[in-house]
Amino acid sequence: MHLSDFDYELPPELIAQEPPADRTASRLMVVHRATGCIEHHVFRNIGDYLQSGDLLVLNETKVLPVRLYGRKAGSGGRVELLLLRPGGEGENTWECLARPGRRLPPGTVAEFAAGLRGEVVARTAAGGRLVRFSLPAGKTFEAVLEEAGEVPLPPYIKKPLADPGRYQTVYAREPGSAAAPTAGMHFTPELLRSLRAAGVRTATLVLHIGLDTFRPVQTEDITAHRMHREHYGIPEGTSQAVNAAKREGRRVIAVGTTSTRCLETAALPDGTVPPGAGWSELFIYPGFRFKVIDALLTNFHLPRSTLLMLVSAFAGRELILAAYREAVERRYRFFSFGDAMLIL
Repeated sequence: MHLSDFDYELPPELIAQEPPADRTASRLMVVHRATGCIEHHVFRNIGDYLQSGDLLVLNETKVLPVRLYGRKAGSGGRVELLLLRPGGEGENTWECLARPGRRLPPGTVAEFAAGLRGEVVARTAAGGRLVRFSLPAGKTFEAVLEEAGEVPLPPYIKKPLADPGRYQTVYAREPGSAAAPTAGMHFTPELLRSLRAAGVRTATLVLHIGLDTFRPVQTEDITAHRMHREHYGIPEGTSQAVNAAKREGRRVIAVGTTSTRCLETAALPDGTVPPGAGWSELFIYPGFRFKVIDALLTNFHLPRSTLLMLVSAFAGRELILAAYREAVERRYRFFSFGDAMLIL
């Protein structure tokens, strides 16, 4: 398939620049795969489309404030780092995007707020830097990042975020992402409690999202695109809950494309999902055969993106593009702080 097959026209003013005051006030488009029917509702009424016994699978990853601004030791030159993923070269070593890269050779030491220091130890194959950080005594890396770093909002959001907590889900627990699993940001604790009271079950997993989720596809032949790997973990309880739902004919509903990729990466040929941790490089595009998920809750995604390809694989490209055209006509809000789509 071609990259141009996943393009659509989006007026820039429909790109949501801030979250709604009430998480559950987002609009909800419901797309029925079997009939092609499209309905329009408000997210707080999502329970009208869920059944007792349905299993919602939530990604508990937490966004780290991984954008750092500092100065080079000695010269005082400005340094900006964007932490992408742990580098595997010892504790507190991260692969980073760096500015100005040409002035940050190996051996450069930079100083940041809260007593954080970083030494460039190597260049990466992708042109970034591997940076080893040192911390003040008695502090954890996460605690220092909370003081020294900023949450890296997606590049299409130009407005500063008044409350960084709004770029997290209410159930975010395990730090490690550079971007939020935005489909889950529509839930509140009260809505989750009401769904559970109605018999909807929940299970959790973790897939840490890298900024490569925003990396554009550069090849017209989409099969030539390669995903960067992201770390995931599936607890024993979630494995049991998913496998029981599949045995009993209950729906497994992935909350977000990240939960989808995690489950489908881990799935065995018979569709069972074992517990454990690993790395996902799974690229889902039309023609992919889903083994686990029966429904998908997601946001509206960028044109020509791997996320749009994933939802097209699940619902069909023609139906998804028709739904997107209708969303534009009805002035839905798009992308991370935008409205939601439930694909049944």
